[in-house]
This record gives sequence, C-alpha cells and structure tokens, in this order.
Amino acid sequence: MSPDQKELLRVENLSKSFGPVEALLGVSFAVEPGEVLGVVGQRGSGKSTLFHLLNGVYPPTHGEIYFEGRRAVLRSAYQARALGIEAVHQNPVFANNLNALNNIFLGRELCRVERFKLWPKEGEMLEKARAFLADFDLPIDLVKQYPADLSNEQRQILAIARAFSRPCKLLLLDDALAALSFQRQQKLLARIHELSAQNVAVIISSDDLRHIFDVTQRILVLYPGRQPALRQTAETTPRDVVEMIVGSNRQEQITPVIWAFENYHAAQRQAEELRRTQYMLTESLKAQDSLNRQLIERMNDQMQSLDRLNYALQDANRRLMTEREAERKALARELHDEVIQDLLSFNYQLEEAENDTHDAAVAQTLAEIRSGIRSLVASLRQICSDLRPPTIDSHGLPAAIRSLAHQWEEQSGIKVDLKIDKELGRLPETIELSVFRIIQEGLSNVRKHSGASSVQLSLKRKANASLVVQLVDNGHGLQQPINLGKLLAEKHFGLLGISERVSLLGGNMQVGSPSNSGMELTIEIPSPYPVIGEN
Repeated sequence: MSPDQKELLRVENLSKSFGPVEALLGVSFAVEPGEVLGVVGQRGSGKSTLFHLLNGVYPPTHGEIYFEGRRAVLRSAYQARALGIEAVHQNPVFANNLNALNNIFLGRELCRVERFKLWPKEGEMLEKARAFLADFDLPIDLVKQYPADLSNEQRQILAIARAFSRPCKLLLLDDALAALSFQRQQKLLARIHELSAQNVAVIISSDDLRHIFDVTQRILVLYPGRQPALRQTAETTPRDVVEMIVGSNRQEQITPVIWAFENYHAAQRQAEELRRTQYMLTESLKAQDSLNRQLIERMNDQMQSLDRLNYALQDANRRLMTEREAERKALARELHDEVIQDLLSFNYQLEEAENDTHDAAVAQTLAEIRSGIRSLVASLRQICSDLRPPTIDSHGLPAAIRSLAHQWEEQSGIKVDLKIDKELGRLPETIELSVFRIIQEGLSNVRKHSGASSVQLSLKRKANASLVVQLVDNGHGLQQPINLGKLLAEKHFGLLGISERVSLLGGNMQVGSPSNSGMELTIEIPSPYPVIGEN
C-alpha cells in the first residue's frame, strides 16, 4: 500500500542495529505538514538514533522512509537537506576555523548570479544572523566569534540559527531545548508554533514534558524492546506518558525525578490556592458571626487536603533525596574506576620514563609531575569519599562514622569523643546514608561556627529500638530559643538541612545549650530497624 500523498513523512518498521545491539526497533509513524510530533523515552530508547536516521546520518538496518509520498534513501545530511529536512542535534558540530556567521550559512549561503558566477550576499546573511541572535537576546557581535569561544547555550542557539537560515519542510529538534535558559526555551517554543502555522512539520524530543505538551499534537513514546506508543497529546496526561516511558504504572517504578517534579509543583499550586481560600474564610468568620456550619466543615476539609498535600511533598522530597544519593554513588564510582585509575596508569608510565632517562633535569621534572599527580589522586579520593563514604556500603554506619570522626578530627584539630552502641547493627541503606549526612553536616557546623575545642558524639539504640544521635560541643553555642526562620534568612542552612532530613525520617530534633555553654544537638529516629519476618 503506497503512502498517503497528504502525509509529509511516513516511517514504516524502522530499525537500526549496531552489531548485536538494537538501538531502534520497529518504529512506524506518519507526520503531516504543519504537525508537531513529540518523541519521548528513557536514555537508550533510541530517540537520537531515530533523529539520525531521519537526517541521513545513519542508514536504517530495516524499514522504509517515505517523504512527500516517495521512498527516500538518505545516505547523508546533505541529501536530507536537499529534500527540505533540517536538524538540530544535542551536540552540534561546527567548523571551528570559521566564525559564527560562516557556520550559520555553511552550505546554505545566500548568493546572487553575476556573469555566470555565484557571489555570496554577505550583507543579507549578516543582517539575518544578527536579527536571529537579537531575537534570542544575544549580542549581535557574536557573529564574529568562533565556536570554541562560545558557551554551550550560545553554541546550541548557533545550531538552531543554522537550521532556520533556510526554509525547510521538516525540522528535527533532538533535545535542543535542554541547553537553553527558561526565557530562550520560551522563544524557541514560540518559533515552533509559528513554523506549525506555516505548514512546516516539526519532530521534537525533550526530557521536560512541559515542552512536549506545550507544542505537540501527538506524542511518540519509545521503549526498548517494545512496540512504540503513539498518543494524541490532547487525550493523554504527563503521568500517562511517564508510565509508558518506564513501561509500568506502578508508582515506585515511575522515574523519581519526573514524578517528584510534577507532584511537587502541583502540590505547591494547590496548597497556595487552599491557603488563600482558608484565609478568605477566616476573615469572613471574623466579620460574620452568623456564618453557618457548612463553612466550618469546608475549612476542615481543606485542612485535611493540606495535610495530604504535605505528605505528597514529603514523599517527593524523599524520592529526590534518594535519587541524589544514587547520582553521588554513580559519580564516585566513575571517578574511582575511570579517572583515578587513568591517573595512576599515567603516573606509572612517568615513573618508568623517569627511571629510563639519564637527564637529571628531565628526571627532576618528571618527579615533580608525578608528585602533582599523586596529590591530585589524593584530592579525587577525598571527593569520592565525600560523595559516597566507601566504608558505609561494605562495613555499615558504625565503621563509616568512625572513619568520618577520625578524618574530621585530623582536619579540624578538634578532639572527638566518639561512643557508638555495640548493639547498633546494620540499618536500611537509606537510613544509614541519612544518619551519616546528618552527622557530617553537624560536624561541619561545629567546625564553621562553634569555636569549640572538643566534641562528644554518640549513637545508641534505645530499649524501644529507636536510634538516638547526640552531638555536644564546648563552643559558644546558639542564641536560645532556636529560630529556624531567622537562620534561613541569614543563610545558615546547616541546621535547616539536618531538620529536613530528620523530618523525612519521621524523627524529632532538639537543640540546647548544656550549662549555657556550647550546643547540644539530640536527634531521635523511631525504630529504623527492619521488622523481623518482613519480606
């Protein structure tokens, strides 16, 4: 069956393999002139591969591409442009020996014919480039600069300007919004609306679902190993899309960052509306003693709604905190397994070169370089330890606290009297990490603000199985009573961060001054131990 002549683009069973790896599998869809199609999916789902196939960068392993009713065999980006397909990729490539103006119009030069020769219209190209940059609030003199001197955002706008420099029939935007500021994202989204009104089709991918729902008519969801889903934007919701992206409707399987972001902002908006309504009702109650019972009941309902929203916000914060710790762990592993190991390998090679050389000056220089590498490795190992204490995964919280206290004592010169309950045992990973961060932040506060010469730190398990952490210093203490709002205004975030973590663990925190000297921080976390027999 031949493709519909009204369709601009049709893709049938498009697949791409790199050896045994299937980067894209069985994708089929069609795009009409003026339609904006969103493409979403997790990393590795084949979004960028799809854009490279449509732009002629990769040939497909299987499947067909039809453009304006004819089968298109795209072997290069030049062939795609000849058909009227322009693309902006996540990591645009430029000719670094040419300035921004020449990069924008490279292969797209505006020319006039004189005496059977083509002459570039330099003035017209300069005017168009400056107008585009000015519309995105960039200095017009940027056209004279070279790509290597530009920021990531400026380079992305340069790539967008290149795609807009000539009329096209289909514009491919592969996560082109991610590098832009909010205001410039809005400008590009407005441009997409304009292109759609001019009958130019756009295919756009973005990890921000707000962008997708703002400009698209349909959404293509890619999921590795499954048939892609194609939905009308007006007939679906962001949560539906997230569930399709991860392949599950179970809440714990939905991507934590996306879920938390959507629920956090929705809860904030609803909470603000409820507070405003409650304030109006309260004022009305003061002015009218005859307000009936229905209004009172309505206030109670809204207070309950606020409680539910607060629980939702706390859940969102827990998910964000868990995701942040996972990112720290991954970064620490990457630094240790790749960067540090590479540096140690270079150091070994330099040592061999130092042993082989007979030039004393060269040997001395190599020795200094090796010393610098060793110092850098030590600094990177400290960064890894700060990101994710290595002992906490292997030996648990007590060993990690002992290591932290010893290191902190050496760095700060403040004596630490450490007492850890022998019956403390292992705790769930999230609890151990949270308690470690609480103690880490507490010790940091002592070093920065207390003027103390000694610290007492204890962790013990109470008879009711709750965990008690106590940190006492002999410094000058804090003014009583503690006002967290005032600390926030003064940008004193240490106690606020501890308070937030304790709250998320369902515990309580008390701050006092023993004998009117120093500060005593006591934290109790209710029974963080797993229930015996629990699956």
